[in-house]
Amino acid sequence: MKTFLRLLSFGKPYSRFWPPYLMICLFSVLFGIANYALVAPLLEVLFEPEKCVVTALPAFAFSIDWFKSIFYYYLSHIQQQYGVLNGLIYVCIFLVITTFLSNFTRYWSQRILVRMRTLIMQNIRGALFHKITRLHIGYFHDQRKGDILSSVSNDVTEVQNSVASSFHIIFRDPILVIGFLIMLFYMSPRLTLVTLLSLPITAVLISRITRSLKRGVVDTQRLMGRIISQFEEAISGSRIIKAFNAQRYVEEKFEETNSAHRRLSKKIFNRQELASPLSEFLGVSVAAAILFYGGWLQIHGNLGMDWPAFVVYIGFYWRVLEPAKAISNAYAVIQKGLVSGDRIFAILDVEPEIKKATHPLPKKSFDQTIEFKNVSFSYGQESVLKNINLAIKKGKMIALVGPSGAGKSTLVDLVPRFYDVHEGALLLDGINIKQYQPKDLIGLMGIVTQEPILFNDTVYQNICFGAEEVSEEEVYQAAKIANAHEFIMQMEQGYQTNIGDRGLKLSGGQRQRLAIARAVLKNPPVLILDEATSALDTESERLVQDALTKLMQNRTSMVIAHRLSTIQHADEIVVIKEGRIVEQGQHDHLMRQNGLYKHLCDMQNLNKNESIL
Repeated sequence: MKTFLRLLSFGKPYSRFWPPYLMICLFSVLFGIANYALVAPLLEVLFEPEKCVVTALPAFAFSIDWFKSIFYYYLSHIQQQYGVLNGLIYVCIFLVITTFLSNFTRYWSQRILVRMRTLIMQNIRGALFHKITRLHIGYFHDQRKGDILSSVSNDVTEVQNSVASSFHIIFRDPILVIGFLIMLFYMSPRLTLVTLLSLPITAVLISRITRSLKRGVVDTQRLMGRIISQFEEAISGSRIIKAFNAQRYVEEKFEETNSAHRRLSKKIFNRQELASPLSEFLGVSVAAAILFYGGWLQIHGNLGMDWPAFVVYIGFYWRVLEPAKAISNAYAVIQKGLVSGDRIFAILDVEPEIKKATHPLPKKSFDQTIEFKNVSFSYGQESVLKNINLAIKKGKMIALVGPSGAGKSTLVDLVPRFYDVHEGALLLDGINIKQYQPKDLIGLMGIVTQEPILFNDTVYQNICFGAEEVSEEEVYQAAKIANAHEFIMQMEQGYQTNIGDRGLKLSGGQRQRLAIARAVLKNPPVLILDEATSALDTESERLVQDALTKLMQNRTSMVIAHRLSTIQHADEIVVIKEGRIVEQGQHDHLMRQNGLYKHLCDMQNLNKNESIL
């Protein structure tokens, strides 16, 4: 119930929907009752016209009897003046009008619910996207991408198809049941009590089925997340799959998951489909019991109604049975939607690890130093950085080198607060970075990674990504500094050319230069380069290195270097091993120490006369 109410909360303000919806539903019920009630006078006009005679206009009273009497009064008048056939026309006209009004009001009530349902879906998707864009980086390391995508796509769709689509069953149909039950009690309290005594049996049987549904749906959604993960891996890793002839291997793994999902889904659907025939069977059984009991009362003269009224009674009973059956079926379907809702809220309820200070300080410039003071960091139980002490002065270039897995990337990820330090403190201009406004802090940073992150959009939009109010000339100038303008102009539509998913229409060097152009346009005072040239060929590396040289002018730079030839002239080289700083100094000083740095240089056959960054 809590999940359902939380899903409903995405439709606020309720005042836009519920008052008009409930009002229209009440009219729909009244017209529906009148529609079925007209069956009795219709039968009487055809077979017992003498019973339709009401000679005096009844005194006004807001009651069912008054409406019935006023209707029969005018029916009697028409039959006496114009004949039985015209009386039949009178009844039929009323029947058509009430049917039209009943369906018209039902249609408008559905329109209101459609507005609410689509608003809820829009708000849920918006909340998910907002949450995902603000989750800490570590969250995505612990979760399957397929599970997240499954929640965003399948779970939201499931909520729409089950929970949101069942609003009319949950809110309108109970009004129908109550309205027709009132009429049943009005016509025969004794017969109706017998009917109600049988309803708990139906409710217990249906609830036993639906309870078992929820358990299976959790496993089904988990398997669907795995299926989407395997699809995503097959698409992104298609080149590797073909290169290693691994098609059969990945297909067998997928088939295993797919078959498990099918078996579980079949079991759930079978149980779900059982709800409808079971409720119908129980309803017909109860109807047969009512017919028998009503016949028994009639034989003994205790029914209290003539046969046209009894036909109307049976009609009212079926009108109660129809929404009651819909409610029981909807309950079975809603269980799936509530499981999906729980998976959605599992994302929305994630507590942010990167918390904003109560009164964050604005920060628009970098003036002095970035300082690591006894900083330690770990992923779970795995310690990555241990007691790091490092000061980076404004305008200096600091190079980070060391074996793979030493913690270099993690160290630079702490500066823009992709992660928070676990021990010690990270200071910017003497103040802990946790005290700054996060948006201002990241605004000081420009980041170029080994694998450039580009989007399925035009060249122009990728360069000015995240920037506001920039001119075309500024974009062109950024591309020129990044050595990208020439190849962009050679493309079919120049800056308006779409570069495809993750920029796959471009070469590695071209993608990297677009990423550099994006950093140039941002014009940040602090630059973080995470092995920006390690995956490039010689020609692309030369172009990218030239672009990086221009980018780093008059900036504070933190450079993670794979090719050590690119950082010989760094103001300071920091050598990291197993999460600790083991050496620190300039190139010549470290070479004389004959330590890890010299060992790494020797492994790369470093030539002292080689051109440097």
